[in-house]
Amino acid sequence: MAGSIYGTLFCVSTWGESHGKGIGVVIDGCPAGLPLDEEDIQKYLDRRKPGQSRFTTARQEGDRVEILSGVFEGRTTGTPIALEVRNTDQRSRDYGNLMDVYRPGHADFTFDEKYGFRDYRGGGRSSGRETIARVAAGAVASRLLERLGVKVQAYTCSIGPVSIDRARMDISKMWQNRLYMPDETAAKEAESYLDDMMARKDSCGGVVECVIEGLPAGVGEPVFDKLDAGLARAMLSIGAVKGFELGDGFEAARSLGSRNNDGFYINEDGAAKKRTNHSGGTLGGMSDSAPVVMRAAFKPTPSIAQPQRTVDRFGREKEIEIRGRHDPIIVPRAVVVVEAMAALTAADLLLLSMTSRLDRIEEFFGKKEK
Repeated sequence: MAGSIYGTLFCVSTWGESHGKGIGVVIDGCPAGLPLDEEDIQKYLDRRKPGQSRFTTARQEGDRVEILSGVFEGRTTGTPIALEVRNTDQRSRDYGNLMDVYRPGHADFTFDEKYGFRDYRGGGRSSGRETIARVAAGAVASRLLERLGVKVQAYTCSIGPVSIDRARMDISKMWQNRLYMPDETAAKEAESYLDDMMARKDSCGGVVECVIEGLPAGVGEPVFDKLDAGLARAMLSIGAVKGFELGDGFEAARSLGSRNNDGFYINEDGAAKKRTNHSGGTLGGMSDSAPVVMRAAFKPTPSIAQPQRTVDRFGREKEIEIRGRHDPIIVPRAVVVVEAMAALTAADLLLLSMTSRLDRIEEFFGKKEK
């Protein structure tokens, strides 16, 4: 299977299935000397693990990470970092009736068409549980970014028809509800809406917003490897994401040049800064030192307990009801996944930017002319 590797210099390779023995990732290219232990990674994994509230699957996985290589005496060694999370609460019997049936909204049909074979236990490699590896790797990338003064923060922007009010927005509030919404009032409204979805045996989608602060100007490449393009690829690689936008996004199509352009000024330090940030922190595919602001739209959870019409691999029409333990909404547990993918992209492009200018290479190697 191709496509399980992401990044150029800060490169990650993920492996594992939802009902296999475990999920893991190998990180290659992390600089030596970065302070890192399992708890640094675990706090990220705890944000995506199941069983956090009545709105997440009841699958009771501890999701404890183990560092297998690449760290010695609390610091990275510069060699590949291998991370593993063992699966401990698989209930493969819940999927026995789906062996030959294609679940609506899932990758069952396309996986079968491509490979002629599939792991029907929870979706195998196509399961949302694959994101454990992304989050573990993203935690390491975030540690690297912190040392460089870069912060990545994601949060729930909307759930179904309920959106946060920017006037009430307070990032600290996102840690006080299980939906990770930085607006107390919106969080309560969203919980009521989700209770209604559960009563109907239905599900809903939502939007996660992510902000990267402290990224210096010039990160990203001007043609194919744009920062914008890298972030879009990262977000759309998350299984349930169906839309992505940066800055004003689709609103820019309804704007005017006189309104959409971000004017510049010189700040008290003599640096060029933007007065507004309609572009979302990028210009020409490169960061412009303003916060990078993006949004990822998640579809409703496809596994619902209502009867659904489908077909099996023998060409017969069927009606199924999905059993097992499933989230009525993906968004709350996906917040940290979005954050992780943004961190992986930013870390990789930051390292790539180190070779952009000869004067900085000369300075690094102590060869700059006096």
